[in-house]
Amino acid sequence: MTKHKKDAMLQAFNQKFAQKMEMLHLTYDHLPLYQQAFSHSSFINDFNMDRLAHNERLEFLGDAVLELTVSRYLYDKYPGLPEGNLTKMRATIVCEPSLVIFANKIKLNELILLGKGEEKTGGRTRPSLVSDAFEAFVGALYLDQGLDVVWQFAQEVIFPYVEDDALMGVIDFKTQFQEYIHRLNKGSVTYRLIHEEGPAHHRLFTSEVLLEGEAVAEGQGRTKKESEQKAAEKAYKVMNQKQ
Repeated sequence: MTKHKKDAMLQAFNQKFAQKMEMLHLTYDHLPLYQQAFSHSSFINDFNMDRLAHNERLEFLGDAVLELTVSRYLYDKYPGLPEGNLTKMRATIVCEPSLVIFANKIKLNELILLGKGEEKTGGRTRPSLVSDAFEAFVGALYLDQGLDVVWQFAQEVIFPYVEDDALMGVIDFKTQFQEYIHRLNKGSVTYRLIHEEGPAHHRLFTSEVLLEGEAVAEGQGRTKKESEQKAAEKAYKVMNQKQ
């Protein structure tokens, strides 16, 4: 393909990228860094560009930056959880399916620069390609604006959705609480549904967790199981603080 075609694609990218950053309330200084972050290898190959001009190096960096950012978030949010559980939660948050969810919420795939063949075969919606672009963008943002701005971005795009049904299930708080109580020889744990409300298609359940018949905490959820998990999570935190 011609240089004119490449320039036209980059110009269109620049405009869309500026709009996207404004939407995300982010500023930037080095535009070429972000052009690279969204340049798939097929785009580089189509225009015979430098073989390292694609986004894979930035993806490598962004992966590490995401791990650090999410690790800090989980470390602060769950002070009572051991390292093994935190590792499982982090792995679920930074895995490909989750990154695709985050990327799709801000329609990041609109920015990806693809070769003609990759575009035709649906590359723009391919999960691995979208998650790679998300990581590369984080890597570029880190180099351009620093870790504090990456944290700001994560607060908007990642952290609010960490407990979504699409991501949760990483940690079974009922099991965690049960094991914790067993270690302390505190007695038996049971659950009781105490309230449900709302129409059939949008029920809200409230359950409480009892320790030796005494209520410890309550939790709410769209299913009975979710409400019990929330109650167990609260009870686990309460018991941890008392120890």
